[in-house]
Amino acid sequence: MSFILNIETATKNCSVSVAKDGKTIACNELADEGYSHAEKLHVFIEEVIAKAEISVQDLVAIAVSQGPGSYTGLRIGVSAAKGLCYALNIPLIAVDTLQTLASQAEVTDGKIIPMLDARRMEVYSAIFNSDLTIDRGIKAEIIDENSFQEYNDKLYFVGDCADKCKAVLTKDNFVFLEDVKYPSAQAMSKISYDKYQKSDTVDVAYFEPYYLKDFMIAPPKKQ
Repeated sequence: MSFILNIETATKNCSVSVAKDGKTIACNELADEGYSHAEKLHVFIEEVIAKAEISVQDLVAIAVSQGPGSYTGLRIGVSAAKGLCYALNIPLIAVDTLQTLASQAEVTDGKIIPMLDARRMEVYSAIFNSDLTIDRGIKAEIIDENSFQEYNDKLYFVGDCADKCKAVLTKDNFVFLEDVKYPSAQAMSKISYDKYQKSDTVDVAYFEPYYLKDFMIAPPKKQ
């Protein structure tokens, strides 16, 4: 039996799960507008371990969302994951945030486009086939009425960008799955287990989240 703790903090959703051989057996998550990850994450970890009726010593690996996403959210999740890996002497698994989000779309045709808000009309996006193989890699892009026009397949959009993108992405083959808004640690379970079986892990000491864009510090407001 392989128990893996999955941590997803790349968006407003603070999400933690425990999976047994790739299947989620316990999960806690909260999508909070106030980004309460720092307060909630360690509590959620303790709670899912208790719900799964295991101890932390039973874990064989920790999986963490690697981004792209919120700078602060990613730092909090990765720091917690690294700390647990060091303490337990177990491997760290990095899971692509957009792959997790795409895997939550239950479709059998067309392509899946996970998009996460990067402010204004910019998004972090990728394109996956319905079997979750990659059609186009991750990039930050500005969405306008010309975006994705070259695709005639049905395109399923998931993520937290529906409100701002529906007005410009109006082609008949564009479908917004608005119930799939944030990546969840529940959806990380199969991905992280597959990586664990392949020994697809990262160096705990040197791993850094995939921010995609440089973190910009806003200038202080004039008094």
